[in-house]
Amino acid sequence: MLDPSINRRHFSLTALGATGLSLFPGLNSISDGATFPRRARSCIIVYLWGGIAHQESWDPKPDAKQELRGEFNSIPTATPGVHFSEHLPRLAKLSEQLAVVRSLHHEVGGHGGALYRSITGDGRPQGKARNRKNWPSVTAMISRFRQADAGTPHSVCMPYLNYDNGSLIQGQFGGWLGGGFDPLMMKTPAGRPYAGTSRYTDTELDLKLNQPAERVLQRQSLRASLEKSVSADGDFDAYMRFRNMASDMLLSSPVNTAYQLDQEDPRIRVLYGDHIGGQSFLLARRLIEAGVPVVQINAGAGDLAGGNGDNWDTHRDHFPKMKNRLLPVLDQSLSALLMDLDQRGMLDETLVAVLTDFGRTPKITNNGGRDHYPAVYSQILAGGGIRGGVVYGESDPDGVAPAENACAPADFHATMYQALGINPKSELEDMEGRPFQICQGEPLPLF
Repeated sequence: MLDPSINRRHFSLTALGATGLSLFPGLNSISDGATFPRRARSCIIVYLWGGIAHQESWDPKPDAKQELRGEFNSIPTATPGVHFSEHLPRLAKLSEQLAVVRSLHHEVGGHGGALYRSITGDGRPQGKARNRKNWPSVTAMISRFRQADAGTPHSVCMPYLNYDNGSLIQGQFGGWLGGGFDPLMMKTPAGRPYAGTSRYTDTELDLKLNQPAERVLQRQSLRASLEKSVSADGDFDAYMRFRNMASDMLLSSPVNTAYQLDQEDPRIRVLYGDHIGGQSFLLARRLIEAGVPVVQINAGAGDLAGGNGDNWDTHRDHFPKMKNRLLPVLDQSLSALLMDLDQRGMLDETLVAVLTDFGRTPKITNNGGRDHYPAVYSQILAGGGIRGGVVYGESDPDGVAPAENACAPADFHATMYQALGINPKSELEDMEGRPFQICQGEPLPLF
């Protein structure tokens, strides 16, 4: 039940049908009066941890200089004049459902800061990963404006959180919204794991989803006391209230049923692929069907750990990794999700967004890789009222810089919010009563 003590002063959040209320007092909403029509009811966010090369995915450069061009060919898509990498053939056939933004850029060259910028739209992270002065992730922010169905969490993240050589990265949580808006971490129950170091940090939830309730409920009080003893968060009580509610309701909720992937049509499971990436995309669709408003899939090994695993940080052996391990999984999983949502009549009301840290350097290194490159990169939107068959912005012929319509992560976020009927100029108060405009960007003309 929603907390009756919440003050909804001057709150008017569009015609999206969500109340915007919080389980946690002290999070007030302030509206500037502008509204947007709701297009999408739900959102699936795909995060490509490590930074996917735009040249070998959505923005190939067949006419670039030899030392920049790389080994892959480009192929035509279903959209006249638009080409993708030859190793994205399924998505090329679905390009009429995609809006490709090719002119994103920012100035942060390290993974931690780049993920933070990409997934929050804000500047620099502060302190540890769960520091409540950090900006909320776009996943957490969307969930703040959505009323989850009864018995479902407001947001889910899977199959791993993102680490860099053992350090949990800032920007993946509720930030100043409070611990109650941290996405609920869920381990995907099937599929071959990503190669490399993959981390899963919510063992209690995993137990609850996979074992009888009577066996795991005994552990809950002990775990809570241990977490309290090491917690530095001022909102610990609110966090634990939400955590206990969310994990307990999974024992018998529609989400628990959604989690049982073995109940899915075997033909559909094959369509997505037997990799944990593909099965995560399938689980995301099932969770959205079960009433979860927003689901984030971290598509890659959970820890960069030197860049040797199945992640997008391809400093070395770039072309064989992209060809044999990375692009085939993404091509199969994302195309299956788009087709499945479309066939079920869900794509118009489900926004699908593909985000990443940054692009990769135009010049190929002596190790056969591409290094970090935030000066220009590409991301994808589909569904939720987004016009498909569209390319927004361009990079120059060598993939060095935006050539037209340069835009920032915050602009991409503003577009997502508008698709979901959320006014990007809305303000929210943090736990100390300070007002913040949720987004500093401007929506891109993709509707």
